[in-house]
Amino acid sequence: MSNPLEILIIDDEVQIRKLLEITLDSNGYKTFFAVNAKEGLSLAANHQPDLIILDLGLPDEDGQLVLKRLREWYKKPIIILTVKNTEEEIVKALDNGANDYLTKPFRTQELLARIRTALRNTNESTIEPIIEFGDISIDFTSRIVKQKDEILKLTTTEYNLLSILVKNEGRVLTHQYLLKEVWGNSYSDQTQYLRVFVAQLRKKIEADSNHPKFIITESGVGYRFNTG
Repeated sequence: MSNPLEILIIDDEVQIRKLLEITLDSNGYKTFFAVNAKEGLSLAANHQPDLIILDLGLPDEDGQLVLKRLREWYKKPIIILTVKNTEEEIVKALDNGANDYLTKPFRTQELLARIRTALRNTNESTIEPIIEFGDISIDFTSRIVKQKDEILKLTTTEYNLLSILVKNEGRVLTHQYLLKEVWGNSYSDQTQYLRVFVAQLRKKIEADSNHPKFIITESGVGYRFNTG
């Protein structure tokens, strides 16, 4: 039997730690805890957990700074779990390297789903040459997208945007990140470009573009790709 995946929780709230311990341990994970930034950074370095759940409201240091310090060397998933729910805080955390962001109070099943997605994406060291979702398939070697064996006509920009979203399945990608990756640094504030191309993509790959199943809007922050 393989060893359980280890999750480090950095949070100073006793009730949250107890809830997370019960939830995660009962789902096969091994948990250990830090109550402040100093202890969290030390445990992360010494134990090399498979995933970190980080609160931004720590007593000894701003969680955003802790996140940036972790990302200097820690390459595995970090999920933010905090009461801070402003768009500015969410975007900042994602730009600082968080894989995902949940606000308190949270639904345990949603947290478990986010953990599974983050771990799955990390374990997939290489992208499969062909990815399928719904009735869509993407062949990354030939750059061909099909729907029910019919080739979809995508522009180069549409394909590049879809490719980035799919390769980061389950992860929230900020407007700024997508704009820089697809259009370049000089377009980082041109969110209208992004809205237009997302709308075009949805019309081509979604059964109902007004109720998208795959390209999910994270209001005020960016987009998340969901394989359904």
